[in-house]
Order: sequence, then C-alpha cells, then structure tokens
Amino acid sequence: MTQNSTILGPKIALYEPDIPQNTAAIIRTCACLGAKLEIIEPCGFLLSDKRFKRVVMDYMDYSQIEFYQSSDKFFEAKKKQRIVLMTTKGSINYTKFKFKTDDTILFGRESAGVPEKVHKIIKNRLKIPMNNQVRSLNIASSVAIVLAESLRQIKLI
Repeated sequence: MTQNSTILGPKIALYEPDIPQNTAAIIRTCACLGAKLEIIEPCGFLLSDKRFKRVVMDYMDYSQIEFYQSSDKFFEAKKKQRIVLMTTKGSINYTKFKFKTDDTILFGRESAGVPEKVHKIIKNRLKIPMNNQVRSLNIASSVAIVLAESLRQIKLI
C-alpha cells in the first residue's frame, strides 16, 4: 500500500485511529497535499471495512502510508526526529508554532486522544483555538487545517 515516491515535508501520524471514515478522509487529504501518512496500530477497524473503502476510493493509489505495529515502535523510529502533538490540551496555538520540513505531526485517537505517557514525552503540544463551548473539531478537519499551515510555513504550497 505504500507508494515509492519520495515526499518532502511534514508527516501526519495517527495514533490508533478508530473511525474508518476519518482515516480514509485523512488519506485523501495527505494524497492531495503530498504528505506521508503514518498509522500507529492497532486500528479500531480493518482496511477492508466498507465504510473506509467508500471514503478512501482510489486515493490509496496516490498515498504514501507507513504502518507501525505499536506506539513503542513508532517512538523508537522517531527518536531523532521532532514530533509535534496536536491536542485540545495544548498551550501553543498552531499558527504561532514554527513547523520544520521533517516534523511528524501526531493526532490522537478520535475517542480518547493519546495516553498521558505520550503527552509527557512530547515537548511540542499544539492546539487549534476554538469556541470554548465545544469539545473538538473532527480529526480529518484538524489534519487538513494543520497540514495546510505547516506546508504554507515551509513554502511547499
């Protein structure tokens, strides 16, 4: 499922995604904007799920996706790279942050975010400012917003 072309720019990582339609929409966004997607397993669904296939359509053919069997394997592979966590608990507005070309932007599980141990090991925790009366944006919308800003900052779009 991984395409061999080299993709420059920030990578999007999903921590144990559990909604197939959201993951499929994120694959489409990454394919359209030229970003690599990294998925930390286990997923809460199978890639053969018809809800996933309905949204992803043929965008898998245009995507570069890497799977990690666990969060331990993901963090081991990334130990020399900067990981940026998007979280409603973040204190830094994503537009005030200076993204770098080789960043990995991590998004938590739709139903639960990331565990506290992940919050503790990631220095850069960002948020998308929102209306205080609502809980959060859809993860697919959040990925599109932050990926577009990171690409704009590093002048890839």
